[in-house]
Amino acid sequence: MLRQVRLFLALVSLLFAVLSGPATAQLSDRQSDYYQGWVKTADRAEDVIEANRASNASLENLRSEIHTYRDVFNSARGANTERIQTLESQIKALGPGPEGDATEPEDIATLRSHLENQLNALRVPHIISDEAFSRASGLIAEIDQILRNRQKKELLERGPSPLNPSYWRPAWVDLTEAGRSLFNEAVQNYQTDVVHEQLRKQGLGILLLVFVAIVLLGYGKRWSEAAGNYLRTIGGQGTGVWTFLTSLFRIILPWLGVLLLVKAVVLTGILGLRGTLLIENVPFWAAIVLYYDWIGRQVYVMQQAQGFRKLSPKRITELRIYLDLLAVFLILHDLGNLFEQIENTSDATRAVVGFPVILATALVLLRARQIRLAEVQAEPDGNARGTGVIQLVEFLRRALFLLGVVSPVLAAIGYNNAAEAIVFPAVKSLILIAALIILQRFLTSVYGLITRKGEAARDTLFSVLIGFAMAILALPVLALIWGARETDLLEAWSRLLLGFDIGGVTVSPSNFFTFLVVFLIGYGLTRALQGGLRTSLLPKTSIDPGGQNAIVSGTGYVGIFLAALVAIMVAGFDLSSLAIVAGALSVGIGFGLQTIVSNFVSGIILLVERPISKGDWIDVNGMMGYVRDISVRSTRIETFDRTDVIVPNSDLISGVVTNYTRGNTIGRVIVPVGVAYGTDTRVVETILGEIANAHPMVLANPAPNVVFQGFGADSLDFEIRAILRDVNWVLSVKSDMNHEINRRFVEEGIEIPFAQRDVWLRNPEALQSSDNAQMPPSEPVSEAKAPPASSPAELTEADLSDGDGDEP
Repeated sequence: MLRQVRLFLALVSLLFAVLSGPATAQLSDRQSDYYQGWVKTADRAEDVIEANRASNASLENLRSEIHTYRDVFNSARGANTERIQTLESQIKALGPGPEGDATEPEDIATLRSHLENQLNALRVPHIISDEAFSRASGLIAEIDQILRNRQKKELLERGPSPLNPSYWRPAWVDLTEAGRSLFNEAVQNYQTDVVHEQLRKQGLGILLLVFVAIVLLGYGKRWSEAAGNYLRTIGGQGTGVWTFLTSLFRIILPWLGVLLLVKAVVLTGILGLRGTLLIENVPFWAAIVLYYDWIGRQVYVMQQAQGFRKLSPKRITELRIYLDLLAVFLILHDLGNLFEQIENTSDATRAVVGFPVILATALVLLRARQIRLAEVQAEPDGNARGTGVIQLVEFLRRALFLLGVVSPVLAAIGYNNAAEAIVFPAVKSLILIAALIILQRFLTSVYGLITRKGEAARDTLFSVLIGFAMAILALPVLALIWGARETDLLEAWSRLLLGFDIGGVTVSPSNFFTFLVVFLIGYGLTRALQGGLRTSLLPKTSIDPGGQNAIVSGTGYVGIFLAALVAIMVAGFDLSSLAIVAGALSVGIGFGLQTIVSNFVSGIILLVERPISKGDWIDVNGMMGYVRDISVRSTRIETFDRTDVIVPNSDLISGVVTNYTRGNTIGRVIVPVGVAYGTDTRVVETILGEIANAHPMVLANPAPNVVFQGFGADSLDFEIRAILRDVNWVLSVKSDMNHEINRRFVEEGIEIPFAQRDVWLRNPEALQSSDNAQMPPSEPVSEAKAPPASSPAELTEADLSDGDGDEP
């Protein structure tokens, strides 16, 4: 019934498209036939899903067929998108259509009808493809769910316990009969005339293959070492690149020998069906043995390079033996699965045959864990922790203990599938992580060889990035190891390519990378424009340095904003949806980020109004120094003791700021001086005026003046008040005038007084006692005259205070 309803709806949609436009609105014959084929496939898939009796292989084939249809419909969904948008824009430009009895000019009505017919003709394939794509995605999801449920059921299914003695003898009988059948089949094949004829025809080729295989197996190691010694003559000593390549040659050449030897045995035709199925897996098993042995050798090389700090040579040798044993156990596990497929044995036999392998594998894993634990406890620091991939390795080592205990227990109580799904993927995962670490070390060595950094390349950012990238790429492999289906990964990748919705905006890898590339191009152009303005154009203008900095900074902000805007438009993001998201985020910004927003707005005001500029001498909140940089959030001030002070921009806008060099560098200096009472004040005034007028930094207009401030407690107080060409020289000018004042006063005999105080004791007799009379008279203490200072005192911001005197 459901099939007829869907077919009826599809026909109705097609009929509507035909009636709403001309003949071009109809699907082409080829498209119609393809769609009818899809409808039949979808109906058949729904029947299979509802029955749920098809095998896993049949479901996988059906899923692959539906996936092909879905890819085609997905491509059709995006067809003619630009043309549809153009027609929609044209219809929108005509304005709203007439309502009720209202009419519009005949030309406009004809044009509107023509555009609407074209739009409907283009929408028909799009609508049908969208509906078919949704239906295909739903069917694929249902098939995947069925397969996952079956996989879960098989994993948690409990079978016979291998510890039951009643299963041991039948299992032994099955094994012996399988071995006898394999041997008898080979003997019978050898006695046939077909095999004899095959040996006569292929005898020379078989002998040649055997000879080459023996040579590779016997001399592969020697040739690998010779190739490594030759490569080392090229250069790059100490990087480990050639050692790594040599180790690869040592496993590739023997593996080729095994492959040729297997090929020679297959060509003889002696082995029957069982023997052929068995020997075809020998190259794969040989690769496992060589690969695990290669991992052990690489561990030895890595520890040797580190001075055997973590593992001693004896422990590494023991670890290599365990790695070889794990390879043998994996081969025995595959052999057991192959034995089950060929002989179609019972579940009891499979459990009895597989239990010793599971138990031995778990024990080896536990022993490998104990080796590492003993070495770590023996280290001086007692706490060897790594980062990145090393942390993942440490986590796996800790998980080995649990896996080693749980797997045999599960197998003993009958959960043989669950035990195999835990212990063997654990071994493969551990070896994969070890291979990733070795490969990361090799790629880092290649980088060190190319950049001539040698061993120092292992501490660079490249090593971290390549390790992170390899960890990401290893995730799909780990998923496959732990039971994920390839179709699951392909489905996840397909959904990722389709994108995901965030606040009404569809984000996919394609439009994300488009946005990233366009934005980076715009950012680069903005930086290039800023560099050209800063170094070439602006220095040739009369704009002050502060204005140049404001122009360069403003150009950067505008350029980055335009780059982001253009990248969003090119990537195809819907700005209206982004506006909704931005509106929602503005609430959080208003409450949680109001200080940052205030500083940002203040920074824009500083760049536009320019109350302060780069290079200005300012005083804000008691901090005095030069403005070195004005950013969008804060301003950096360099004080006179060469420390950087970061001031929020809001403080510069809302607070009181003293700018000593705003607009120009002209400023005033005040030099106070006191003379002894009795000195001729007119002479002092004349001398101070001559000193002020003689300094080259003092402006003649307005002329400097000398002010007789008044009668102080210890001196007659005078001040020199002068306008300087550059107020930045105020300390130097003040120091020069003080030196000159001291010299002239010495020449003229004018005394600069200092404070003196007389201390009178009202009742000195109260301070005396009879005990003091018995004490010996103390030696007079003479005051040592302090030597003159050998270096000037350090200047601080307090030295820059010009006082609060009245203006002249």
